[in-house]
Amino acid sequence: QVQLVESGGGLVQAGGSLRLSCAASGISFSLNAMGWYRQAPGKQRELVATINREGSTNIATSAKGRFTISRDNAKNTVYLQMNSLKPEDTAVYYCRPIPYFGAWGQGTQVTVSS
Repeated sequence: QVQLVESGGGLVQAGGSLRLSCAASGISFSLNAMGWYRQAPGKQRELVATINREGSTNIATSAKGRFTISRDNAKNTVYLQMNSLKPEDTAVYYCRPIPYFGAWGQGTQVTVSS
């Protein structure tokens, strides 16, 4: 049974920072690419960042230069460091392996006030 537990969200002012964590279990974590997604109210869920098992990363254009994805295979955890946050970053953030077709985790809410 795959479990994905996201944490670290909260309310922050524009320009602030947050670090999200996602603890994964039930998978061979070190063998999986991982991704962070987000879904803003009334919008489609979008891919924000990915990291493959070798540690190579890709960041969406909207987050490039502000967000960093990293992983700790010893802790089965993937992180998303978010700096210079903007109100348009407000969303529920989710992580999951790539590829993966199972249920989404509960996500963690990020709210950026202007």
